[in-house]
Amino acid sequence: MSTPEQTQAVRQISGLAEISDRYDVLLCDIWGVVHNGVAAFPSASEALVSFRRRGGTVILITNAPRPSAPIRRQLLKLGVSPDAFDDIATSGDVTTGLIAERIAEPVLHIGPARDLSLFEAAGEAAGRPPRLVGLDAAHYALCTGLRDDVRETLDDYETELRAIAAHAMPMICANPDIVIHRGETLVYCAGALAGRFEALGGGVIYAGKPHAPIYRRALALAEQARGAPVDVRRVLAVGDGMKTDIAGAAGAGLDALLVTRGIHRVALHGDSFEAPADQGKLRRLCEEFSLWPVAAIGTLGG
Repeated sequence: MSTPEQTQAVRQISGLAEISDRYDVLLCDIWGVVHNGVAAFPSASEALVSFRRRGGTVILITNAPRPSAPIRRQLLKLGVSPDAFDDIATSGDVTTGLIAERIAEPVLHIGPARDLSLFEAAGEAAGRPPRLVGLDAAHYALCTGLRDDVRETLDDYETELRAIAAHAMPMICANPDIVIHRGETLVYCAGALAGRFEALGGGVIYAGKPHAPIYRRALALAEQARGAPVDVRRVLAVGDGMKTDIAGAAGAGLDALLVTRGIHRVALHGDSFEAPADQGKLRRLCEEFSLWPVAAIGTLGG
């Protein structure tokens, strides 16, 4: 990861192949890079397939608050090539372990029913199912997102979050993302609720990017896939979020490639969706976060 002293302008590339020979492993974000929640990006699959054909290993790394098995099924349904990746590390996988560690403690779930697979997986790991309860009986809260992220906003949770804080319960955040694009629509994620809970004085345990546990898991999966230790100097993290993907790469000591037409696309491209990111805006974004990826690319491609 470069520093402001080393780099005043982030190199913009048009294809992954321009830098991929430096790396043996890609830790690639999913939402915003490989698909947008509605359809896969064909150029991203093609680039990842090509990297693997040259001997590289691809671990998809995502803040999705579900175990990797349903994420794999979703990817294939959206049109991501099964040859584009070796394995998947999800925030849900990390969260499953956190639930299993607390299997005897009753838990309040905040999130949609589609995320209940987390609790099933934790029950299998622990040999007994967790007990999902209401606020008054819970020992901790686990947030996977808004219960209805189409109709609800953060304001709908203010009373509940204040009550959880008043009970002095910790919260596990299964998805540290603040927002994502679902197609062209911005959708709040669990990280937004967790941030508000922290502002109210609550304590939060984060399972996914940019925090260390998910990177340890992803690198372990890479070593398993390669059958050999991985040199972190030859690992590239690819993602579209400065707070999650690029910050997480920096924390793990990894180089990073920023996809500019993801979550920061309006800030970096404005209404010009075909042109490269504005170099001045890109520099200011990096300065704002004090994070400097080794390169930037509009959309992931060859």
